[in-house]
Amino acid sequence: MKATGIVRRIDDLGRVVIPKEIRRTMRIREGDPLEIYTNSEGEVIFRKYSAIGEMSENAGSVAEIMTKLAGCPVLIFDKDHVVASSGAPRREFAERRVTGQLEELMESRGQYYCPDGSCNNFFPAEGVNRTAIAAVPIITAGDVSGAVVFLSSDKSAEVTDLQKSLINAAAQFLSKQIEA
Repeated sequence: MKATGIVRRIDDLGRVVIPKEIRRTMRIREGDPLEIYTNSEGEVIFRKYSAIGEMSENAGSVAEIMTKLAGCPVLIFDKDHVVASSGAPRREFAERRVTGQLEELMESRGQYYCPDGSCNNFFPAEGVNRTAIAAVPIITAGDVSGAVVFLSSDKSAEVTDLQKSLINAAAQFLSKQIEA
């Protein structure tokens, strides 16, 4: 664990303020859920809670099925990282952070579709030079939980109507799994 040199006191209601620098670095925003647990050394640990991360096995299965049906690589993100991937090397995308582009799309609850193959400028994962042909947020109980992204490939540089239907179905399915 990395020491920050910042010390905070607990107030009379049991609250502690997480410094702005840490919130910015860890992309913790107002209203974000945090998981609190302890370890065997007596440390109290705060971790961003990810409902999709909790069901990464299901997300991986959805990604594999979507890759077979859509014919392109698939990534599933929580609000911060790649949680599951299929159709592309796992090492390439494992735990990669979302880009500002994808984060903005999720926050606006928008959808992205590349209709003609000429719009290769949507990069969903930081540090990876692979573009998206479609991206749809996963919305659970009115809150954004993550996103499903179809990547361009040798076979697919533009999104088809079938792929639009599949990506929306995947996002809705994952949303229902989180709610269950």
